Amino acid sequence: MNRDCPDTVNMCSHLRRKLTDADGVYHSIWQTINDDPQLTAVVRSRQLHIYRNGRKVLVLKGRAAPQILRDDPVCALLPQNNNVK
Repeated sequence: MNRDCPDTVNMCSHLRRKLTDADGVYHSIWQTINDDPQLTAVVRSRQLHIYRNGRKVLVLKGRAAPQILRDDPVCALLPQNNNVK
């Protein structure tokens, strides 16, 4: 597990459940963040900002759709229906 795993205390409760629950829609992304040393994540404004090599690639939000900023393999892990609730 990556030591730079973000602290989920300040994260939106909806997002926290989607990431950390085994059946959550973002759980595979959470596992990838923890296993890939090139990925880092920071909680800002209750959202999860994901970076690859210092460049922001994705923002995950609790109830709103994810915001894809760059084409990255981690974005392929998002559910096909981006209208996630």
